[in-house]
Amino acid sequence: MKRLTLLAALSASLLLSGCSKITTENYNTLEVGMDFSEVETLLGTASKCDETIGLKQCTWGDADKNINIKFVADKVTLYSKKGI
Repeated sequence: MKRLTLLAALSASLLLSGCSKITTENYNTLEVGMDFSEVETLLGTASKCDETIGLKQCTWGDADKNINIKFVADKVTLYSKKGI
């Protein structure tokens, strides 16, 4: 029984990591001027967002592998990647 549980957990982990939207292909699809909602459609929900008076900075992914995007009035103004 423990072995089945371990196999199920491992399979789920591999499946989730294989479905990451943090890819070079998706990064290359980003464009200055895209709406925040378009970015969410492409990358999913951000891992973290900080907002200050019309400026928003969001990160998709983690410290090792991520896409970081800055928005002004919910439009992409600058973006960068790490580990992809």
